[in-house]
Amino acid sequence: MALSRETLLQLYEMMVKIRTFEERVAEIYYEGKQPVFNIAAGPVPGEMHLYSGQEAVAAGVCAHLRPDDPVTSTHRPHGHLIAKGVDLKRMMAEIFGKETGLCHGKGGHMHLFDPELHFGCGGIVGGGIPHAVGAALAIKKRGEDRVAVSFFGEGAANIGAFHESLNLAAIWKLPAVFVVEDNLYAISVPKTASTAVRSNAERGAAYGMPAVQVDGQDVVAVYEAAGEAIERARRGEGPSLIEAVCYRFRGHFEGDPEHYLPEGEKEKWKQRDPIVLLGNQLKEQGWLTDEEAQAIQERMTALVAEAEAFARQSAYPAPEAALTDVFVQAS
Repeated sequence: MALSRETLLQLYEMMVKIRTFEERVAEIYYEGKQPVFNIAAGPVPGEMHLYSGQEAVAAGVCAHLRPDDPVTSTHRPHGHLIAKGVDLKRMMAEIFGKETGLCHGKGGHMHLFDPELHFGCGGIVGGGIPHAVGAALAIKKRGEDRVAVSFFGEGAANIGAFHESLNLAAIWKLPAVFVVEDNLYAISVPKTASTAVRSNAERGAAYGMPAVQVDGQDVVAVYEAAGEAIERARRGEGPSLIEAVCYRFRGHFEGDPEHYLPEGEKEKWKQRDPIVLLGNQLKEQGWLTDEEAQAIQERMTALVAEAEAFARQSAYPAPEAALTDVFVQAS
């Protein structure tokens, strides 16, 4: 399927937006944490898991989604939420722990929730998979044409919730799409040491659902596979499984020494940077000039800078707010 210039440019801009946000968050994160790494220091304390390198997956899938399509994400959620259309200011404020954030500063980077975009995530590996099935069941019972999408890593495909969720989604013919982001490592454990099958796409057959493995560095390949799966779900034809083979350009978490990586592996994968690949394709087709690419980068840099300024200027939650927006057991 030949994609239009407009569609390809939208995908390109979204990937640049995600990368720009993530790389700036990385710079902010290390403020106060050097020269000796101190995870509790700086304006953004705690762990940080960034999405740089995997932009093609989020952009390619979410390009087909509407704001009312539920999405469950992972401990590495920024790219998915940005591709879904989040307000960057509120997202950045939440990462800073500020009151103006999506969760009023109480969730942080691994617990981003946006009810307007029907988006949720969490730090439990595979925790969002059954949630997506629950959302898909509600959609079907209401007779709606919405689609629930769950993003998770290849490590999560080995837990019980993955198999239980796919089984129920298939039995009930739910409008769900399961997206495995296979970035080769579950923290530091390579897939070859943890997964019996060569590809998680092979597991789709066990549950009677269509499944495909795609090049996760190629946003067009992801876009086409996701479009087919999402439209199938909207038509009421049941769930699908997509495995996108990709690579994270940063460690599992910021501060990860990455001693487990084979020498030269990351450099090899960076030669297939999804943004560069699509940018070169657009330039070869005469659909993007160097000047236009620079203008896109400058626009995204300005958006991220605006979000950062908003977050830094926002207030922290008041101490008494610790008791609001929480579940309290009645006495």
